[in-house]
Amino acid sequence: MQLVNIGFGNIVSSERIVAIVSPESAPIKRLVQEAKDNKNAIDATCGRRTRAVLIMDSGHIILSAVQPETVGDRIDKIDDNN
Repeated sequence: MQLVNIGFGNIVSSERIVAIVSPESAPIKRLVQEAKDNKNAIDATCGRRTRAVLIMDSGHIILSAVQPETVGDRIDKIDDNN
């Protein structure tokens, strides 16, 4: 299992990430709100602004305060090391 840092000491399994998207669009905002209503949202922002939304294969939504490009680069570094 490969783990990736999504900011502020929060770590998730990179193998379970389906998509990393920006929270700015209306469809993603609706997706996040639905996940919060269904208790499937995990807020890993530590009180900061949400900059990336990670969609997991389990249906959970993880909110991160790190830019999507940064999370993607960290995943690429993990893949390059293996």
